Amino acid sequence: MGSCVAMGISVTKEDCLHGELCCLGLGEETCMELPYFAEGISTKSLSGCLVTEEGCASLVSALRSNPSHLRELDLSNNDLKDSGVKLLSAGLEDPHCKLETLRLSGCLVTEEGCASLVSALRSNPSHLRELDLSYNHPGDSGVRLLSAGLEDPHCRLEKLNVEHGGENRMKPGLRKYVCDLTLDLNTANRLLSLSEENRKVTWRTEEQPYPDHPERFEDSRQVLCREGLTGRCYWEVEWSGGAAIGVTYKGISRRGRVKDCLIGYNDKSWSLFCSDNRYSAWHNNNPTTIDVPSSSSHRVGVYLDWSAGTLSFYRASSDTLTHLITFTSTFTEPLYPGFWVDYDSSVTL
Repeated sequence: MGSCVAMGISVTKEDCLHGELCCLGLGEETCMELPYFAEGISTKSLSGCLVTEEGCASLVSALRSNPSHLRELDLSNNDLKDSGVKLLSAGLEDPHCKLETLRLSGCLVTEEGCASLVSALRSNPSHLRELDLSYNHPGDSGVRLLSAGLEDPHCRLEKLNVEHGGENRMKPGLRKYVCDLTLDLNTANRLLSLSEENRKVTWRTEEQPYPDHPERFEDSRQVLCREGLTGRCYWEVEWSGGAAIGVTYKGISRRGRVKDCLIGYNDKSWSLFCSDNRYSAWHNNNPTTIDVPSSSSHRVGVYLDWSAGTLSFYRASSDTLTHLITFTSTFTEPLYPGFWVDYDSSVTL
């Protein structure tokens, strides 16, 4: 199956397949098939499927179909922008549209897109009950517009989510979820030194004079970040030599057997081992070898969607993310980014 490249992310059709529908960034021919796929379907998730404005135009046809069976539509994590939301709003206004739940989380929506949605709610107020606009940038004015819609006695909207908003959510692709991380000196193994305001870790031949601490890794060359993550978070890491890049629950062992301490070797952690353009993914001591073309890039992007239970790794360049692997799980605690550092190696946030 060929790959599609849109919004700076390289994926295959398999990467973004959800149910019967897949990548709407593939062009007009694929998009035109959407109304036929949607016939008789009540719930569709197109989250993270590179849906474009062109794809939104085809979705409008599905929303306007008579009879319309679609009741729930998830378009989260697509860079629809206000122009795409305006097209969708035209479909919501149609009296044949019976959509009850619409998720537009992380879709680059501003006050302008909110105004289009409010107009649609006023034109066809009797069906939509849940609207998710989290991880967008509605601003105070956009939130006021939407909140006024909630108070309209003719509007059936019951649940509105505008959490985690802000101007930083207007970056394209996964970089809208960028988070700031710092290395925790209290966790650093004594053969590791921190620099660049605790954003770089380097292997050393001599032990560092760190004091004893219950969270320090005694037997493995590892360090964790201070931040425990939930929600949607993205960060990038530059490595040299060899390293493991991963996340772990705080309860990972700090001393003892390798499989208890090493990130990716136990059921508390997940990791990507990197060396000389060779990658392997690890969880609970189970490795998965990843074959990728040779590249000069030693940069890895990590995307965590905690509530969705996904952890994805990408090879990152200045303008492209190439998907390597995605772990799926049910996360039960905050996850701490962490790193294992090989001899003569370093990792930089």
